Amino acid sequence: MKTILSGILAGISISLGGTVFLLCESKIIGAIFFTVGLFCVCVFGFNLFTGKICYVFDNDAKYALKLPLIWLGNLIGALFTGFIEMQTRLFPSLSEKAASVCETKLSQSLLSAFILAFLCDIMIYIAVEGYKSSQHEIGKYLAIFFGVTVFVICGFEHCVANMYYFTVGQAWNLNTALYLLVMTAGNAVGGVFIPLVRKLIDIKPKTSEVQKEENR
Repeated sequence: MKTILSGILAGISISLGGTVFLLCESKIIGAIFFTVGLFCVCVFGFNLFTGKICYVFDNDAKYALKLPLIWLGNLIGALFTGFIEMQTRLFPSLSEKAASVCETKLSQSLLSAFILAFLCDIMIYIAVEGYKSSQHEIGKYLAIFFGVTVFVICGFEHCVANMYYFTVGQAWNLNTALYLLVMTAGNAVGGVFIPLVRKLIDIKPKTSEVQKEENR
């Protein structure tokens, strides 16, 4: 239950980022403020599928078994946020913009959706690992900022954000569910790509002591 509830909070956080993105006229400004979603997830320790999947090979089977529950919690959070926003004066604007976003996402090929989702979670790993391992406070938040704004501006596919867009865009159907599963798979592969390569070539994060030594 804790896993799902934390996942719901992560879904709500990302959906709030999606809300401000849809309401901004400028894509760049929207991308900047979208970072509030991952900021909340990292600072409060919520369970976000696209972040947690990056560390599946660093943990045991129990961790892996929690991932579907986290994904489900994220979906519930996105559905909840979209539903309550439907009851507000913001919904006409949100729905119109989201419908356009959904049309673009659902008119591409499944291969395109997978590749863009793959690239998205590479950026998510950079953001989350940067937040976790940076030795400097400013560096932690710059990692989130750059990781998120890059994937949003590029139009990469984030399965949890899309759960929200599909809801307010009223685009749910069997075809949408198929695209979401493909995007989830792409996120999963992208999330473990850099960690697996780092393990293969044995690259470890530099400690503050090593960094100081190199700077001398």
